[in-house]
Amino acid sequence: MRDTPHREHAGCVTRHETPRHSPPAGNGAAAGGHEGGRVPGELSLVLAQALVSAVESSGGYAGGVYLRSRTPGLLRLAVLAGLPGPLFRPWWRMHVNRPFPVSEAYRSGRPVLLSDAEEAMRRFPQLMAGLPFSFGSLWVPITGPRGSMGVLAVLRPSTPGLPVDPAHGDRLHRLGHRLGDALNDLDQRGVDCGWETEPVPVQLPAATAPPVRVGRFDWDLHSGQVAADDELCAILGFEPAAFPGTVDALAERLVPEDVYGLWALARQTVESAEPVVRRMRLRGPDGRSHLLELSGRWTHPDGDASASRLSGFLVDLGEGPVVPEAADRLPRGVLSLDRLGRITYANGLAVELLGHSRAELVGHVVWQALPWFGHEAYEDHYRAALMADEPVHFLARRPPSRWLSVSLYPGHDGVSVVLQATDQPDYAPGSVTTPGLGIGSTADRSSALYRPVALAIALTEAVTARQVSAVVTDELLPAFGARQLAIYLLDEGHLHLAWETGFPKGFLDRFEGVELDVSIPGVETLTSGRPMFFESMQRLAEAYPGIPIDADVGARAFLPLIASGRAVGSCILGFDRPRGFSPEERTVLTALAGLIAQALKRAQRYDSESALARGLQNALLPHRLPEVDGVDTLGRYLSGTQGMDVGGDWYDVIETGHELALVIGDVQGHGVSAAATMGQLRSAVRAFALSSHDPQEVMSGTNRLLIDLDPGQFASCCYIVLDPVTGVARAVRAGHPQPVLRRPDGRTEVLDLPGGIVLGIDEQASYPVTEMRLEPGAMLALFTDGLIERPGTDIDEGIERLRATVERIGAVPLAETADQVIGEARAAIDRPDDIAILLAARWAGTQEVRRLREDRESGPDLWRTFRRPDPGRAAGAPDPAS
Repeated sequence: MRDTPHREHAGCVTRHETPRHSPPAGNGAAAGGHEGGRVPGELSLVLAQALVSAVESSGGYAGGVYLRSRTPGLLRLAVLAGLPGPLFRPWWRMHVNRPFPVSEAYRSGRPVLLSDAEEAMRRFPQLMAGLPFSFGSLWVPITGPRGSMGVLAVLRPSTPGLPVDPAHGDRLHRLGHRLGDALNDLDQRGVDCGWETEPVPVQLPAATAPPVRVGRFDWDLHSGQVAADDELCAILGFEPAAFPGTVDALAERLVPEDVYGLWALARQTVESAEPVVRRMRLRGPDGRSHLLELSGRWTHPDGDASASRLSGFLVDLGEGPVVPEAADRLPRGVLSLDRLGRITYANGLAVELLGHSRAELVGHVVWQALPWFGHEAYEDHYRAALMADEPVHFLARRPPSRWLSVSLYPGHDGVSVVLQATDQPDYAPGSVTTPGLGIGSTADRSSALYRPVALAIALTEAVTARQVSAVVTDELLPAFGARQLAIYLLDEGHLHLAWETGFPKGFLDRFEGVELDVSIPGVETLTSGRPMFFESMQRLAEAYPGIPIDADVGARAFLPLIASGRAVGSCILGFDRPRGFSPEERTVLTALAGLIAQALKRAQRYDSESALARGLQNALLPHRLPEVDGVDTLGRYLSGTQGMDVGGDWYDVIETGHELALVIGDVQGHGVSAAATMGQLRSAVRAFALSSHDPQEVMSGTNRLLIDLDPGQFASCCYIVLDPVTGVARAVRAGHPQPVLRRPDGRTEVLDLPGGIVLGIDEQASYPVTEMRLEPGAMLALFTDGLIERPGTDIDEGIERLRATVERIGAVPLAETADQVIGEARAAIDRPDDIAILLAARWAGTQEVRRLREDRESGPDLWRTFRRPDPGRAAGAPDPAS
């Protein structure tokens, strides 16, 4: 995260770093919707309205909006509708280079329409590894005047074998355009359109239903006359003008048993000595049940009996009345949840089984009211029900020791939860479905297996040992509810800690560097090749008396890391409470340990080969740049983050008599061949430059040499010869990005140097020379395209971003300039290309250098007597020696 201002490429401005729980101005409830009575911000309202329209218009049951964040290339989920946000936390952040539909829609600017799980698995296997449920999805870019600003996503029921209706895709695409226009309008009015906080939850409207109707009447018990309003007449099937106004007429519309009940209620109300309100249900002429509420006004014992009256309301609840009495009579506990996980109803037995009152349940999110229900395994089942729209069944333990059979029945407006007491199983079910318990739906099996599948896929992309360990932390621990992880690697007969998380500080130090003859489970699991499971720390202490035990009482799993029959190390999983390990869990953990071992073995090979490759490349780059009075130079190289191949970027500074040649180039591709070609070109340019060739001859000669070598590669290059005395520079360019010049007054510009095509293509290519002057205090920046290229953005935007950065930095030492210029690139997770940068600043006045040059002609050693500037002095600042 940076706290410096910048503008992203598609029109929304992020101006400053905002604390996580303090939404920026204009972004209202970005961090939590209406929490704390906060009114939603304008951006949140625009996003919520667009998302609700998109879900309803495309027949969906959930959806979300992704917006760009301040982190380059990172999208964040801004609004989530129809699904509980905490259960989908792994999908809150999405990099634009990841193989997911949201990333493809953002990069390409085109909709991604997936009709079913089969199509999604074929095109986006990582999406289905994380959400292996049967659902369809629509992903459309939010486009503005300058490209993609985010992605609008809708989840909907799967339609196997049937493509997505083009009308739905077109309608959603138009909504994406309109949302982009709205965001651009907000941006023009100064509203921050970036997103850095948690997603705003949105409750979708319920399915349409007939409206509730309420009719009112007044009944004179003495005369039997009934005054009814028009709505009551409509409920009972009367034309208002035709209603005779008698209770007999009212009774004719009721079944006999309801008529007797009505009269009995009327008498009871009148004879009561206290104000009375009574309710009953009456069946109307169409057979539907209506709620009747009566309130009595009786006569004082000495008063007029004719004043006895009843007033009441007749409520038509439509075709789907809520009848909690029916659920209260069931022999099972029943909860009703909305799609955000909030409890809307709990019957009597559910209250008893869960050990909480209705007040403690209703209105609260289920995993907040029942923290134990937030176990990762139970969350997986809840995700399965919401996404696949299938019933899901599993066992759950209500602390401390009560076991419940849980069934989830999803619907458009929420989830019905059915609970029943059951006996304790032979072992505590983990994240893997227990056989023989009636759990067999596709959603159940997918939910139980998706974490291991996600781990296996993620391990294929992990390159270094640290990346492998991070993947295990992110995927394996949540899959099995573990809280601690330690990975030891074998090196020359000793186990060394490579990664740990969750253990008390310093607890693992005593096991560092242990030999393979020590009797501890972390060693024996490796030497025996057998995984070891301990249901509690007590069991572990019984098996290994005297072994140091931390304060935790939870379970432990020790897994051997063996790849192709060769020992790699051992993995330790720690749990914060005692638990059993089912046969399925033991099998899965053992298999995953093999995958982890293979990934770590591959990472170890990568680390050693990468070190060798980088050493080769460093040998090809200049170890130090020449010191020339009047000009400071500095070069930096930053390797890419993807793959271990060396690249073809290079820079050089060459003394050519009384001039200085600045060179930067980039050979196409990566690998040893690119590095070898780079080394040959660097040598060629240096040879031509030292032979006193002019810049055009240097570039033309290097071009012909590359064609003669015929390596099947081409290269770009920029070559500038600078006279430190006059500041006159002659520049030639072959398909390379334009340099950036910062003038002494701080103004910074991208130079417009004419150039020829890249080297290695046309033997007759010409390379025009441009003459310019570098004034004292000016700085020139040459760079390769890895510094300015970003996925999904135009290269011109990258150059402008660099120019603005150089101008903002101002006149500081070159080392500080280089650090800030490449700082953002260094923080990027996915940076496929290498970066080379060469900075040159002219600092001395013309007169002093000319005098020294004249002295040099009579005595060359005098040239070096001119005092070098203080390294901390900014380029262009006056030198005390002059």
